[in-house]
Amino acid sequence: MHITLFEIEQWECQAFAPLQEQHRLVFEEHPLRMDNASDYAETEVISTFLYSKLDAQVLQKLPQLKMITTRSTGFDHIDLDYCREHDIMVCNVPTYGENTVAEHVFALLLAISHRLGESVDRTRKGDFTNDGLRGFDLMGKTLGVIGSGNIGRHVIKIAQGFGMEVVAYDLHPDEQFAAEWNFEYLAMEQLLGRADVITLHVPGNQATHHLIDQAAFAAMKDGAVLINTSRGTVVDVNALLHALAEGKIKAAGLDVLAEEPVIREEAELLRAVFSQRHDLSDLLADHILLHMNNVIITPHNAFNTTEAVQRILDTTRDNIAAYIRGEPRNTVPE
Repeated sequence: MHITLFEIEQWECQAFAPLQEQHRLVFEEHPLRMDNASDYAETEVISTFLYSKLDAQVLQKLPQLKMITTRSTGFDHIDLDYCREHDIMVCNVPTYGENTVAEHVFALLLAISHRLGESVDRTRKGDFTNDGLRGFDLMGKTLGVIGSGNIGRHVIKIAQGFGMEVVAYDLHPDEQFAAEWNFEYLAMEQLLGRADVITLHVPGNQATHHLIDQAAFAAMKDGAVLINTSRGTVVDVNALLHALAEGKIKAAGLDVLAEEPVIREEAELLRAVFSQRHDLSDLLADHILLHMNNVIITPHNAFNTTEAVQRILDTTRDNIAAYIRGEPRNTVPE
């Protein structure tokens, strides 16, 4: 089969060596995009990460495509309707970094609670005073976990090691797990009003688009902290800006932004169709957030550990091999 892997670094290619004896593999460092998709018209299987937007306009340029395997758990960057209509199988990596992303949640939270960014900047300038750098303890604070799936569960376990009280919201509460780990499920509005820190662990889809909006911020406890390592679209960034400016929330830790792919490649701004495909107000809000002292932003890096990346590569290779054998695995639910 003709297999093309996008957004892949040279060292990652070795993970796919077992497939090279019988199949044609092409490795590309760049994403699959509208302006290069025609170059891959013969490919039958593609693997991408999150910066290849696989919408109908791109996919229709790949007439031989039979299978997509995304090197991520989320698949909101793929037009599933088009894939169903054209018999294109879609697979993902359902588990690879539950503990990895959960650890990053607390990296962001600790950076906020101990004012690490400002502290490091100050000492690098030779200033060892601590005026204005007073933080806050995690012990005794209430953590609100929105989404208690694989990652959310690891977050809950870690939080209890810090002595935090935990409450959670989920469409499908697991009361047995809640009893085992001594936390309770609440309705969304109850959680927002009770939590000192809110962390998001939901997929990016229509149901979760702007889940945290102006009304959600209004329902939060004054001075709450928001952590988002899920998807940028889950938070209305303009509402977040207002909440920060008004002091409704004291800080935010973000590993994802609504217009993150565009910020990564701002040449998009020069394209005539830009305003049709992207929300300029979200892009502006993202840029403002990047320069706020009470906002910590990392570049979609929560997953990025040696162990987690290797699990992603191994699972992706196995997804392709299983599909070729006629025994597909990790297919995205319809």
